[in-house]
Amino acid sequence: MFIKIRTQRSIVEYVLSAHDLSFTKVAEISEIPNGKMKMVKLNDIEILIVNVNNSFYAISNNCIHKGGKLSEGSLDGKILTCPIHGSKFDVTTGKCIHRPRKIFSQAKTDDAMSYELRLDGEDILLYKRSVWNIS
Repeated sequence: MFIKIRTQRSIVEYVLSAHDLSFTKVAEISEIPNGKMKMVKLNDIEILIVNVNNSFYAISNNCIHKGGKLSEGSLDGKILTCPIHGSKFDVTTGKCIHRPRKIFSQAKTDDAMSYELRLDGEDILLYKRSVWNIS
């Protein structure tokens, strides 16, 4: 379908409506109590939803270091520890705050991918990256 957009305001409205359609329900708030986590799949990607003080965050479920399942790790406040080598991530940002030790050095561990999340009533929605390339 071809849509001709004439004004700058119409462009903004179009992008916002397309953005809203890109959110997908993955869980309900009641499924993830405070201090708990739940792994969900979106487009075959494992994403971990974490409830920290009744605020929700979404990061990749796979540790960047060795692919450990972060959903099997331990959560202490906003810090999530990988069950394999002990990498620690701040779930509010995805930032790696502690890397595993190797002999005489620290292993390379990148930050965890974080995902945009939205609450709509009792629903937890994740942003589903669009295949459209709107410039």
